[in-house]
Amino acid sequence: MSARTVRTGRRTGRPGRLGRLGRLGRPGRTGRIVGLALLAPLLLVVPPATTSHTPAGLVATGLARGVDHDERMLWILALGSDARPGQNITRQRADAIQMVGVNFATGDAVSIGVPRDSWVPIPGHGSGRVNSALTFGGPELMGRTVGNLVGVQPDYVFLTSFTGFKQMVGSIGGVTVNSRMAFRDDAMEGSIRKGRNTLKPWEALFFSRARHFLPRGDFDRSANQQEMLRAILRRVRLMQDAPGFMERALLSVAQNLTTDLSPAALFRLAQALTAIDPSAMPTCVLDGSYGYVNGASIIFPDVAQARRLGNEARNDGRFARGC
Repeated sequence: MSARTVRTGRRTGRPGRLGRLGRLGRPGRTGRIVGLALLAPLLLVVPPATTSHTPAGLVATGLARGVDHDERMLWILALGSDARPGQNITRQRADAIQMVGVNFATGDAVSIGVPRDSWVPIPGHGSGRVNSALTFGGPELMGRTVGNLVGVQPDYVFLTSFTGFKQMVGSIGGVTVNSRMAFRDDAMEGSIRKGRNTLKPWEALFFSRARHFLPRGDFDRSANQQEMLRAILRRVRLMQDAPGFMERALLSVAQNLTTDLSPAALFRLAQALTAIDPSAMPTCVLDGSYGYVNGASIIFPDVAQARRLGNEARNDGRFARGC
């Protein structure tokens, strides 16, 4: 599509495929793994959510390899869909965009945050805001679009609605985030203080979505979303040995998730994700400059930075030079 573009020149400050899961057992985890193994058959009989109204979805891309392939890196594009109740989460704009790389051989993981208003090429649709790719072509096109930007294609695309996100946080008993600043947002109910905040599901959604009073707008919001990812991982690791915790959490996911993964593959993936150490998970939000296209405010992303981050983390889930 042709468009009149204007760059303002203002720039923001700058603030990983899956190994054999049988190797990942941690000392003292035998009971938990056995419990999950016993739970796996139950996933076969969980009533599936309907695709159009599901609160969460996990989709294998056309480039995805099996969960048990021999390489050690897996890339997941995690999306928060702007879908409202009754809308299809795979055909609404993406409100949160995080490309997460995980090295299951080492437990290393990285996250590359993409501001939702980034102006990028969308295969078959000219150029547009990156979040509109989900509307145009669903998870597959969204994965290709973000993958082209960072130079690494995702194996899976995970989507959740606002409702699904709150259910996910509720199923693990809430989360605790470390906020870099205090903030509020007149467009939403809630407030966050600087430092440690223990959040209920609706407060966690506020933390992940608020942007109007953040100094760097969508850039700061993307960084908050990365802290939310770490908070969820911290909570799961903290509680994973509590009797029944992982079983309840996995059943909650299964009851609210539409996926093309088999129950066994979903179980193995969930088990492996607990190997990630959130305290050693570096995160970067793509830099960019503000501008306008046909009068609409957008962000011109730093493509060179995006490709560098993707290339550095491609094979081992690490950023060699930071953001």
